[in-house]
Formats: sequence, structure tokens, C-alpha cells
Amino acid sequence: MLNLSNDFFKRRKLENLVENQTSYTLNNAEMHVFETYVEAEKVLLQFNDPVLASMIVGRKIMHLSNEKSFDFLPGESLILPANEPMCIDFPEAKSDSPTRCLAMAISNDKIKQITTLMNETMPKADGVEWDVMDYNFHFINDPSIYGIIKRLLYLFTENHPSKDFFVDNMLQELIMRILQCNSRKIHTNPNHKLYKTSRISFIVEYIKNNLDEPLSIACLSKKACMSESHFYKVFKNEIGLSPIEFINNERIKLAVELLQNPNKKIKEVYFECGFESRSYFNRLFKREKLVSPSAYQSKFKTTLNLS
Repeated sequence: MLNLSNDFFKRRKLENLVENQTSYTLNNAEMHVFETYVEAEKVLLQFNDPVLASMIVGRKIMHLSNEKSFDFLPGESLILPANEPMCIDFPEAKSDSPTRCLAMAISNDKIKQITTLMNETMPKADGVEWDVMDYNFHFINDPSIYGIIKRLLYLFTENHPSKDFFVDNMLQELIMRILQCNSRKIHTNPNHKLYKTSRISFIVEYIKNNLDEPLSIACLSKKACMSESHFYKVFKNEIGLSPIEFINNERIKLAVELLQNPNKKIKEVYFECGFESRSYFNRLFKREKLVSPSAYQSKFKTTLNLS
């Protein structure tokens, strides 16, 4: 959970009960912390630069242009293009449990500098270039993005003479990781316009449909019509994971589904997911879910017996 420092609460002025704003301005970004202490509806907000919004505590209902309304909760973030209007409801805000959210507006020049660097050093396949999204992107923070946002929240509120330098370095990593996260979403979404024309999307779909088969870099690179080294580099650039990391993640997702059947044998599960070794499967599963496959499955056996 994101936390605000004691210094923040000492220095901020509480002047409004709805979207009370505390702002910090640096060379290439501004961070705003918004606090709401009463229920409210249809509160309007807009920024001149692209913005990353992340929930700290509480719940909002977001109404964005051309989208269905959705709950915005702690652990989630939202990327909005410049000048995108937001209409926000606060159905649960109270004086003793306020809603808190951070919004970080990042200058277009800084984003362009970072995407230029990515295109020079991390080129995509098929001539597609990295660029800031011109649409809304709502996602759950993965551990790496969460850690960066947490660090930025601290840096902006810290009184340090070099914080512009520190923040610029963190912004570069944040934007790179968010663009890779967005790219990963595109390559796993059959409805996206780029999905059907991308070789990486084709490989992602092939992996997901053949998890029980041996999946090697040699095999996948051949299907992508690339050399092994080029395929590995491009895949990792666009997905943010190596091909083997992505394959293992997808296999563990499938295992999670299969283990919800309490009658399924562990051996059947790891073979159906493409693992040849139970010890390797156990190690990866426990690293991801923090429990062993058998312990995870036992929860569903207990539920079945209780019913």
C-alpha cells in the first residue's frame, strides 16, 4: 500500500473537503495529492500534460470519455493523455476515511526524450515505434511499477536539493515499464488493431495455445521469421519479459486454473502445463503464489468438503 510521509501531513494545508490538492513541481513533472473527505459526485478534473493517476486509499468511480464507468481502487493506476477530461464520483469518502489519490503530470518533452531513447536502443519488430499512448490505460500495478511510484511519492515530498535529478532517473524507468506493460496488453488482446499484424502477437498467441508442448527459443524464432538473438531481444523489449519468463508465467496461470479442480492430480497439472519436472514446477508456482501447488489445491478441496 502506498503511504504518505509524516512530512506531507505536517506541511499540507487542508482547505477543501473535496479534492483538496497538495502540489509539488519539478523540472519535468508535477505531483498532486488529492484528498476527499465527503461523498461527492461529478467532480471534474483535467491536466495539460499526460498524467499517471494512482490510488493511495479509498475508492473512486471514474467516468472517462468513450468508456464505461469503472471503480478505481488502491493498487491500480491510470494513464491519461493530455487534456483528457475526468468526471469522478466519491461514493464512500468520509472525514475519518478520506479518499487519497496521486496524479503525476509528466511533460511531453520528457516523454518524447524517453521514447526516442527506447526507439534507438530497444527497437520493436515490424517497424512499429514506441510512443506515448493516445488513449486511456487502466492497469493493476505490478511490483516493479508499484516500487517506482512509491519511490517517486517519497522523492517529490522529500526536501532534498538533488531531487530533480533523482526524479528524472525514476521517470525514465517508470515510462519504459509502463509502455512495456501496455505493449504486453496489446499483444495479448485479439481485439486490438495491432494484434493481427504483429509477429510478436502471433508468437504470444502460439505460446498460449501450446503451453503443453516444448517451447524453445529456436522454435519460436523460426515461427517469427527472425534469428534467435534478434527474436529474443525484440520479444523482451516489447513484452518486458524474456520468452522463457513469459512462457513460465502463462504456464503458472494455467496451473492456477487447473488446480481449482480438487480431483486433478498434481502430476496431471504440471504435464498439461508443459512442465517436465515437478520440482521445477513447484519452485516456480511457490515463487509466484507463495504457496505450493498442493497447498493451493487443498483450499478448493476444503471448500468442496464444506459444501
